[in-house]
Amino acid sequence: MAVALRAARLVSPHAVGVRAPWVAMPDQVRSWVADALGSPVVEARDQLGGMSPGCATRLVCADGTRAFVKAVGLELNPVTPILFRREATVLSLIGSHELWADLLASYDDGTWVAILLEDVEGRHPDLDDDATMDLLLHETERLGQVLSERVPDPPAPDPDNGGLADLRRQFHAWADAVGRAEEVPPELLPDWVRRDTTTWEPLVRGLAEHDVRLVNFDIRNDNLLERPTGELVFLDWGGTSVGPGWVDPLLARLERIEDPWFDASLASSPELSAAGDLAVDAWLVGFATFLAWRASTAVDVNLPTLNDFRISVSRSLLVGAERRLGLS
Repeated sequence: MAVALRAARLVSPHAVGVRAPWVAMPDQVRSWVADALGSPVVEARDQLGGMSPGCATRLVCADGTRAFVKAVGLELNPVTPILFRREATVLSLIGSHELWADLLASYDDGTWVAILLEDVEGRHPDLDDDATMDLLLHETERLGQVLSERVPDPPAPDPDNGGLADLRRQFHAWADAVGRAEEVPPELLPDWVRRDTTTWEPLVRGLAEHDVRLVNFDIRNDNLLERPTGELVFLDWGGTSVGPGWVDPLLARLERIEDPWFDASLASSPELSAAGDLAVDAWLVGFATFLAWRASTAVDVNLPTLNDFRISVSRSLLVGAERRLGLS
C-alpha cells in the first residue's frame, strides 16, 4: 500500500506503566531468547507504553538479528502471563501479515512467559492528525476483514488459560457494575448514570446478544506503530476476544471521543452504522461505569498507574456519552 510521507511529531504513548528492564529478566528467559534467535544479545533498548510490569525491549544480536521481546512472570503480576499466553495463541492462529508484528517464538515455563516478535521500525502515530486518523479507520476495517477471512470460526473462548477472551462475558460484568453504580464513589461516576441504572443495565447486558467474531479489542495509540513509510501496524493481542465486529472500529475512534467528530465518524463504518447509536451509547456507559467501579475496588499488583488510566478513560467516555445524550 503506497502512503504519502509526511513530517511526524514525536508522540508519547497514552498508557504508560512501570516496566521491569531486560537486565532484570531471569537467566532462563534471556538464555532462551539467545537460543531462539541463534545469536547472543548485544544491545537491548527498553520501551515505554502499555501496562505490563514485564519487559518490552528491542533487541539486537551479535549477528545483526533484530527482534522485540515481551516477558513477564507470576512474581510481577498474576494476570499478565495469561495475557501473554493469549497473545502467543492468537498470533499463532492468525499467522503472518503486514498489519501486525509477526510472532517469532514463545516461551512458557508455567511461571514466566515470553514472546519474541518481529521488531517493527516506527513510532506511535499522531492520532490528532486527520490523515493518520483516517488511515487508522481504514486499516481497522481492513483488519476486521483479514481476521474474519483467516479465522471465520474462532475457537471457543478460554480466557482463564490463555485462550480467547469473551466480550459477551465482559458485557455482563459491565452490566453488573451498572447495577451496583451506587457503590462507586460519587467523584468517579456522575449522578445521571446512578439515577437511570434500570435503563442502562439491560441495554448494556443486551450487547452480549450481538453476533461475534474475532476482534483485537485493544486498539489505542500505544498499541500502534507507524512505519517510516507511513503504514500502521497493530500491536498487542492480549485482549483478543470473540465479540461484535463493530468493537474494533469503535475503539479506533475513542482517541476523539470528547469531540463531535466522533459522532460524525460512526457513519463511515458499516458495522457501527448497523449496530446503531443505542448500542454505541450503551457500550460507552457500560465500559465507563465498569472502569469507575474497578478503579474503586481493584487491587493491582505492580501496576501503579493502571487506576489513573482507568479513571482517565472512564471520564473521557462519560464526556462523550453526555454529549451524545444531550446532557452537556
